[in-house]
Amino acid sequence: MKTKKTYERPLIKSLNSGLMNKFGKRTEWTPLTEIDGVKVVDLLNEYGSPLFVYSEKKIRENYQHAKRVFETRYPKVQFAWSYKTCYLNAVCDVYHQEGSWAEVVSRFEYEKALKNGVPGDKIIFNGPDKTDDDLMLAIKNNSPIHIDHLDELYRLHELASGLTKKPKVAIRVNMDTGIYPMWDRFGFNYENGQAWDAINKIITLNKLDLVGLHTHIGTFMLTPSAYAVAASKMADLAINIKKKYKKSISYIDMGGGFASKNTLKGSYYMGSDTVPDIEEYAEAITSTLINAGFDKDEMPYLYLETGRALVDDAGFLMGTVIANKRLSDGRRATILDFGVNVMFTSFWYDHKISPVEELGYHTEDTTLYGPMCMNIDVVRENISMPPLSPGNHVVAHFVGAYNVTQSMQFISLRPAIVMIDLHGKPHLIKTKETLEGIQRDELVPQHLKTFKL
Repeated sequence: MKTKKTYERPLIKSLNSGLMNKFGKRTEWTPLTEIDGVKVVDLLNEYGSPLFVYSEKKIRENYQHAKRVFETRYPKVQFAWSYKTCYLNAVCDVYHQEGSWAEVVSRFEYEKALKNGVPGDKIIFNGPDKTDDDLMLAIKNNSPIHIDHLDELYRLHELASGLTKKPKVAIRVNMDTGIYPMWDRFGFNYENGQAWDAINKIITLNKLDLVGLHTHIGTFMLTPSAYAVAASKMADLAINIKKKYKKSISYIDMGGGFASKNTLKGSYYMGSDTVPDIEEYAEAITSTLINAGFDKDEMPYLYLETGRALVDDAGFLMGTVIANKRLSDGRRATILDFGVNVMFTSFWYDHKISPVEELGYHTEDTTLYGPMCMNIDVVRENISMPPLSPGNHVVAHFVGAYNVTQSMQFISLRPAIVMIDLHGKPHLIKTKETLEGIQRDELVPQHLKTFKL
């Protein structure tokens, strides 16, 4: 028996490209049927829905491109992969194979990097929360420690008193780059003299080896010129350290914060049209450092801790439509099997969402909800898409950064994660969470184990 086709009213389809025009928004419902040659439906059938997928090919391409961009503009460059961006071992190891060091902000991340085989002297230890045990571990492994505040500086001085070798340290510097609100929570301020106070203490007491300067001016930075301001102030500190103390700084760490091509909520234009290319960040930083006045033979290394810009577009989250409904104001709502519990960046971005199946050309403004029993579980507040039916599949783009590390098993367990290798072969790199796994570390007092209802 033939299945009756769903009726669609006749529709004149406008061919839109570029930005918004007189016909409205550009078309965004082209199906995404495969990733790196692997069919989306096959991945969902094998590993379950929802499912995170990473492209090893895209990760390597992004890293190689960024490395080439900076190394063609500056003689001494070293990347350090930001573990907090995505600390899946498989993802981290791709960057390490490409030559990236590790940048960590906690003992948990530090030990993860060590277990991944990163030498201690190639682990940059950032963050405001380092215990004495953490500091001693970093000192033992000859890791550069980036000092965040005076209390940490004084504790390091005390710990170093009983050592025969000076711990390697840098200070984190915050500054006014013309971007507000200013990130002055972390590190020592440049303008009010805090940075120089910390530098003077370190060099005068002579218990620590000041090898670098570090800054991280913000996140998802859309203004490359702010990095030029930051690089100028960092170079000023380094050059004046040389003049005052006859000491050369080994490296200037410009941190990260480069934007990915995601679209920020509330943005009129799409991220693909407004986010600077990495060449623009590189030009701003390297031109400033080269022209700062360093002696040719004493140019400091440029360290970079960029994470989001290197991995966001290499990650996808695919899932399935659960149901449709009409809201009280008549708007169409579609419920998906993934929400903000695993796609936390839905709070920040209007992620591109593609259908997997070929759909019709009639579109409707739709709200995409996740499956959580909470009103804030909104994947997209408003998106123009053809009507999706239960059982259809969708793919969220640019989810490689921060979603895995900030995901939670609130109401629903975390999904499996797959990486597609350079030959188009999928590899399971993290299994789907289970109730047994979640409860493995729970302890129930004996008097609570029995009850009668």
